[in-house]
This record gives sequence, C-alpha cells and structure tokens, in this order.
Amino acid sequence: MTATEIAAKSLLIDTVPLAYQARLADCWLSGETLIAWAELDLDTQLRFGSSFLALSNRRLLYFEGDTETPQVRQIAAGFTLRTSVQSGLGRLDLASANECLASWNYTAAQGTLVERFSISGNAVFRAWETGEADDPTRQATTCPSCGCVLSAAQPICLACAPTAAPPPAKSLLRLLRFAKQRFGIIFLGFGLTLMATAAGLVPPYVTMPLLDKVLVPWQSGLQVESGLFNWYLGGLAIAAVLAWGLGWAKTYVMAKVSEQISTDLRNETYAHLQRLSLEFFGGKRTGDLISRIGSDTDRICNFLSIHVLDFASDVLMIVLTSIILLQLDPILAMATLIPFPAIGWLIQRVRVRLRHGFARSSHAWGEMVSVMTDAIPGIRVVKAFAQERREIDRFKGANNHVLESNLRVNRLWSFFSPTVSLLTEFGILVIWAFGAWRVYKGEITVGVLTAYIAYISRFYLRLDSMSRMLANTQRAAASAYRIFEILDRKASVMEPQKPIDPGRLQGHLELRGVRFKYGNREVIRGVDVDIKPGELVGLVGPSGSGKSTLVNLVCRFYDVTEGSILADGNDVRSFPIERFRSNIGIVLQEPFLFYGTIAENIGYGRPTATRDQVINAARAAHAHDFISGLPDGYDSLVGERGQTLSGGERQRISIARAILTDPRILILDEATSAVDNETERVIQAALDNLIKGRTTIAIAHRLSTLRNADRIVVMDNGLVVEVGRHEELLERGGVYTRLHQAQLAVQ
Repeated sequence: MTATEIAAKSLLIDTVPLAYQARLADCWLSGETLIAWAELDLDTQLRFGSSFLALSNRRLLYFEGDTETPQVRQIAAGFTLRTSVQSGLGRLDLASANECLASWNYTAAQGTLVERFSISGNAVFRAWETGEADDPTRQATTCPSCGCVLSAAQPICLACAPTAAPPPAKSLLRLLRFAKQRFGIIFLGFGLTLMATAAGLVPPYVTMPLLDKVLVPWQSGLQVESGLFNWYLGGLAIAAVLAWGLGWAKTYVMAKVSEQISTDLRNETYAHLQRLSLEFFGGKRTGDLISRIGSDTDRICNFLSIHVLDFASDVLMIVLTSIILLQLDPILAMATLIPFPAIGWLIQRVRVRLRHGFARSSHAWGEMVSVMTDAIPGIRVVKAFAQERREIDRFKGANNHVLESNLRVNRLWSFFSPTVSLLTEFGILVIWAFGAWRVYKGEITVGVLTAYIAYISRFYLRLDSMSRMLANTQRAAASAYRIFEILDRKASVMEPQKPIDPGRLQGHLELRGVRFKYGNREVIRGVDVDIKPGELVGLVGPSGSGKSTLVNLVCRFYDVTEGSILADGNDVRSFPIERFRSNIGIVLQEPFLFYGTIAENIGYGRPTATRDQVINAARAAHAHDFISGLPDGYDSLVGERGQTLSGGERQRISIARAILTDPRILILDEATSAVDNETERVIQAALDNLIKGRTTIAIAHRLSTLRNADRIVVMDNGLVVEVGRHEELLERGGVYTRLHQAQLAVQ
C-alpha cells in the first residue's frame, strides 16, 4: 500500500463505530479511501435496529444488523443521494437519473448524521463524474470535526458544512419590522450618538491652538497671555464631561431598545413555534430549537445594543474626522487613503468565509444542546442501562465539534484583525513622515500636525473597529437566519379562511373516506366510521395498523390527505383550531406532567379553575386520597415530567386534568396499558367517571378494557376490517379473535 492508502485505512479504523470497524476492515479494498459513514437506527421494515452505511471513493457499502457481509453497490455516473424527513421518520434514497436504486430508513435523531453523509456522498458522485475521484496525486487529510478523509481539491469538509450560508444584509434587514414601533427612541439614540461623537472630536481641535498659541511660544521665550491656558484647559474638561454624559445616555437608550427588540423576537418565535404543526417538530431536535430561541436571540441582542451602536459611532467619527482633516490640510488628508485599498480587499476576501464559519458554529452549538436535551430528561434510562460513559462521549464529540468550528473562524480572524491593525499603523507612520516634512517646509505648524495625528489616530482606530464589526455582523446574520427559518415556516394544519365557531359540540363524529400519508407511505387507506354523540368506541388492531394516526387526524394534529372528518355535520377543517380542540380531552399512555405543583398540572387545561374545582376533578379521578397524603398536598411539587410520582399517580392526575376541562370528545390512548392490574382497576374506575356523557374513542391493547364499549373498530394495515361489540367480534373468528387469543396465550 502507498502512504496515502495506509493513512486512509488507519483513519477508517479510528473513526467508524467499534461494532463495525472489524467488519468494514475485512472487506476494504486496496486503494479505497473512506469518505463518510452513517449509523442508522431503523431497518428496511421500519423496525428499530442498528445498521451501517459506508462510502468510499469507489463503493457504497451497507451492513444490516449483525450481518458480516455488506450489500455493495459500485459508484457510477449519475448517482445522487436524497434525504427526506416526515413526522419523525427519515429516508435516504440512492437514485440514478431514471430510478430509485436503494432506500434506507432512520429516525429524526439521526438526521444530522445522515444529512452530512448525503452531502459528502453527492460531492463524491460529482467528483467521480469529473474524474477527480481516482486522482493518484491526491493527498489524504482529515476533517478536524468528524475525521472524514478530505481531498486536496476539497480542503473544507462538506459533511460539516451547512447546506447554505445566509445572506447577511437580507437576514439582518428583516429585523427592521421589529424596530418599527420604536423608531422614535432609536432616532433619539442615534441623535445622542451624533452629539457624543462630536463632543469627542473637540479635544484635538482645542489642543491645536493650545500648542501654537501657548506652549510653543512660551517655550520660545515669548510673552503669552496666562488666561488663554485656563480657557483651553476648561474647554478640554467640558468636552470630556459632555462626551461622557452623552456616551452614557446613548448606551442606555440603545441597550434598552435592543433588549425590547430581542424580547419581541423571542416572544414571536416561541409563539410561532406553538402554532406550528406536529409535523414540524417530528423533524427537529429540541436542543436546536432551544438554542435558536435562547443563544441566537441573545447574540442578536448583543449585536444591536453594542456593535450597531459602535458601528454608528465609528461611521460618524470617520465622517466628521474626514471633514476636519480636509479643513486642516487637504494634502495630508489624501495621504490617509493609502491603506484603504488593502483593507477593502481583505474585508471582501474574509466576508463570505466568516459567514460560512459562523453558520457552522451555530449549527454545531445547536447539536451540542440537543445532546443535553436528549440525555438529561432521559437520565433514568441512561443510568438503567449503564450508558453514562456513552453519553459523556456523545457530549464530548459534540462539544469538540463546537470547538473545531470556532477554531476555524478564529484562525481566519486571528490573521485578519492584526493585519488591519498593521496597515493602519503604517498609515499613521506615513502621516508622521509626510507631516514632519511639511512642518520642516513651513507649510503647517506643530499644533496642526499634532491635532492631525490625534485625529488620524482616532480615524484609523475607528476604521480598525469597523473592520472588527465584520465578524459580529456575520455572526448576528447567521443567528438571524436561523430565527427566520422558524418564522418563515408555515403550519401544515392551517386555520380556515372562513371559520365556523364550533361552540359546545354535541360529539357526533363522521369519518368519510379518510386517507393519510406520511411522506410517500400511506398509513390510512380509506376509513369510514360514524360515531354517535355519547358513544364509546374502542379502536384496536396490531401495532402499525393506523390507530394512533387516526386519532391524530380526529384531533387535527394532522390533516387528512383525502376524504373528510366531520364534527356535528361540519368539516373539522372549517373550525378554528384552538376552539375545536377545546372540545377534546386526551389521556395518553405516558402522561406528561410539567414541572410545578399538582394543582397547576390538574388545572393546566383550565387555568381559571378554582381550588374546589381542582379538588373535585381529583376526586372523580380517584387521585384525591394519594394527593392528600403528600407533605404539601395539592401544592406538592412534581419533578420534571412528573418523575417523583408513580406511573399510576401520573395517569390519575392526567385523568383529573381531562375531567376539569369537561370535553365533549374524549381520546383515550392506551390509558391503562403501562400499569399493574390493581392500579388499572383504580384508573378504570376514574375513566368510568370521565367518559359519562361524552363521545369517547379508546385505543387499547388490553381488549378486556373494551368489553363495555358500544362498538369496537378493528384496524389492520390502515383499513377498518371489523366493527362490532366484544362478543360479536369473538364469534366471527377474524382479526379481533386472533388478537384476543394472543393475549390469552401470554397471560
């Protein structure tokens, strides 16, 4: 093997997961170079299981489960990789110009890794078409973030780069709509900035006559009026105090308005998130969304309160200084332009690279926060399976990705900023030399040169500060782009253009020819069900038959692809979403409790409820006795997600919450499947109180809980295959009978 091949193979062993290192090394060919890899968590049947994709400069290899021999596909011209995520399920397709050659499935948790794999793969396919893939002169280098092998022609890792870089002007200018209502105070701030800048320009101008009319004549032995010295010193003192006062006022005003703008931005972004459909959240990681609302809006606030104000001061200082310099000596003023072409060229070269760098940094930060938001809420599972070291390694990897992303930017910035400073120092040196020569020629006085040096120093200092503004602008632009990615997203479940107020529904539900697709996969294939007001309808079927999806459609978490769902004779899509859902109560298999008191959790759906109403709901849910036994009763704090309570206690609080809202339509999604038999009896008694007089759809795996249902709807493969009462369905010997016998066999 060549040195390049040995380096590539060692990188292969070091970067892939341990479970696949030996298998991949055994089938590796001489001359192959690892380009990218991705570990998937779903098999081809959408079942959870580990599988592995590896891409070299010649082949694409796929290991399914524990298989030792991979499925292999040779790279050919016209290949492309495409990713898609729908409701938490992702799919990676390998396609040619005319057909889809292979597909692999994954959950949204693996989305970032698969997206990187897709980007790198498409880069390889393009290189294959141009002949770069087999270039023998290529030297193997590695990405400092993910360890992938890079070519000399592509030194930037496409796997770690974002798909697109945001245009700064467009992203930042969109913030103006948040500033419109505060234009008055913003103009006040810029007015104060103008006055503070003008006050800061007074001292050099006063210094000039102080030197020419007082100090230089006095040093030459001439008689000088003593009062002039005091006047000039007084002027310097007044200018300093005025500049301080105006500087304090402008900083306070602009800091206040920037905080208000960033607060509005956070409020609107979070409110928009709440209005988005569940489909959006299925393809996003919680930590990334938290990072956008928290870190990104904070970065924008700092940009508005500090950097924009500094930039405005810099611009004003340069403009006013330029006017004074031209008035003092136009010839010297022209000499100040010497460094400008080089500085402008540097800014243009660095601008785009910084924008990409800061976009990568924001993305990496979101990934790191996502790792924490995955592991901390699931800490009991982590500890139960002794995976603390694995989570530490995950966080360390994500944190190192943040480090490397920031180091890339810092390497660029560490060269750019000192270079600008060096150019400005050369500019001042030129002014000293040229100015001294003009003093020697008698064309200007020492006072003029001294004032000129003071002004030009400030001029170049502000020019250097403006060049530093470039990085802050690119960083803020990347953050603004991430925020507007959320604000630009439209809900897939839309509010009606001509809404009908549902009022207090009777609870009559009709499903007519309902079909629904997750992406290209149809999961509901034409369902017709008529549910009368006050009827208890059970919904059963094998896993994956479409039960939960059907309930989600009834609640309008998603909208039907075809057909319609009617409530009291009106299409549910004609109702305002919030008003319609106020008629629905849901009790989930795994109830979610918020951090807070028990009373707050029971009253979540009805914040105006009195303490007596909360207690009555708890009594009806058979929760009052255990709540009263807690040290603080209804004021007892539950931990995050209610982890301080048992599963049965959490479920009864969830039932009390539903009782308090007094819904007309009730959804029970496996409400008793996760508890023991004794707790099930208590919860079932609470449910009996809950369903009285309400239209109820109950999803259940324990078929015994549906013996008293008015009807049982049996689903299989997205279709309704049987409808009837418990005894009737058992006599038919169909799907329901098989499910019932299977349950009896395991009891």
